[in-house]
Amino acid sequence: MDSKCYKLLLLGGAVRLYFSRTSLASLIGNRVEFATPLNSYKRMQEGVFLLQQGIDPYRGDLVHETPLLLKALSAILINYAEYLPLLYIILDLCTATLLYSMSRSFVERKLLQMRTESQDYNKDATELQYNDKDVNDISKMVLVAYLFNPLTVMSCIGLTSTVLSNLLLATYLYALNKRQLLVCLVLLAFETVRSLYPVVLIAPLLLVFARRSVGLGIALFMIFVSCCLIIAGANFLVLNSWNFLDGTLGFIFYFRDLQPNIGLFWYFFTEMFEHFRTMFLITFQLNATVLYLVPLSIKLRKEPMLLATVLIALMAVFRAYPSLGDVGFYLALLPLWRRCWKFMAHGFVVFTFFLITLSMMGALWHLWIYAGSANANFYFGATLAFCTGQIFLITDLLFAHVKREFCLYNGQKIMIDGEEARILLE
Repeated sequence: MDSKCYKLLLLGGAVRLYFSRTSLASLIGNRVEFATPLNSYKRMQEGVFLLQQGIDPYRGDLVHETPLLLKALSAILINYAEYLPLLYIILDLCTATLLYSMSRSFVERKLLQMRTESQDYNKDATELQYNDKDVNDISKMVLVAYLFNPLTVMSCIGLTSTVLSNLLLATYLYALNKRQLLVCLVLLAFETVRSLYPVVLIAPLLLVFARRSVGLGIALFMIFVSCCLIIAGANFLVLNSWNFLDGTLGFIFYFRDLQPNIGLFWYFFTEMFEHFRTMFLITFQLNATVLYLVPLSIKLRKEPMLLATVLIALMAVFRAYPSLGDVGFYLALLPLWRRCWKFMAHGFVVFTFFLITLSMMGALWHLWIYAGSANANFYFGATLAFCTGQIFLITDLLFAHVKREFCLYNGQKIMIDGEEARILLE
């Protein structure tokens, strides 16, 4: 990491520190776009207080963080609460550093792979290949994309536990690129016990470590399950009760809190008849977890990092309690696929979707909740459009990857009867 990167880290930390001392921090901590029932700082405070008083935090329906994390943060929240924003800033800077290191490792591996396969590439595909400059350029783009994205900055100053989730996911991706199996398994198990949906990231792990061996893949999956059970047991020892399972994983799966957010669940289940709830609950949760897992794993079996990026993005769209901090994390991974950008056709459309919907959410929320001149349909319309923009982005990236793979081996110009043919992906 050169001096420019250290300056970027210092500047990113300074931006977060400045805004954490303004009224914007408390405002963001109360915004439904950033603070959900799962990651809210106020709920974590309540959980720590109840734990310190010897009261089970999961008897009610307010606390949904794991006992291990509540116990780990209790000393800081009780004795050094004024330094908590600084801790979150440091954790966020650690996430940015890990993403920077991961991207360097990723591009270096890509360079090695392309040098071994270069004889099969078309001569017309030079600009589609990673080069030595990309090692620095792409890693710095990833660093900047995370440090100065308003979504990640505001998620940090709002003291949401999304900062911790981003750190765990960044460490997982770093360990995956470094081929550190045990670290990957433990981190993925810990995050799965916390928030359920990261379980789908077992797919890129198996593709990296057990692509050619079904037996090894089954063994790794069983080790992963064992890690989940061990971490659940450690949470049990903190509380001496299994109530936390219903308060965390059960709360996510059964979607008990209908508080509006940027996702799709809350509006549908507010309008849902009770006797249809179970069927649609299973349908929505399958859509958020396994529905896309198998086809994407088959199609992207040679690109586990792209698979991980797409799965993280789909989690941010379809999970029960998404936040803008989740969106900011996967947006920082997009520079890894810089060589696909040439074929991405909907960049302007996606940017417009993001800009307009993010601008409208705050206004429509005010009109609905405070002014009383709008209703839930207005706010849900903005969140639905925002999710649509994210889907456009994800599909555009996938199509661009397929087109790039084709052009690498066949060239960018296909001649038929002496005329240049137009490549269409249907």
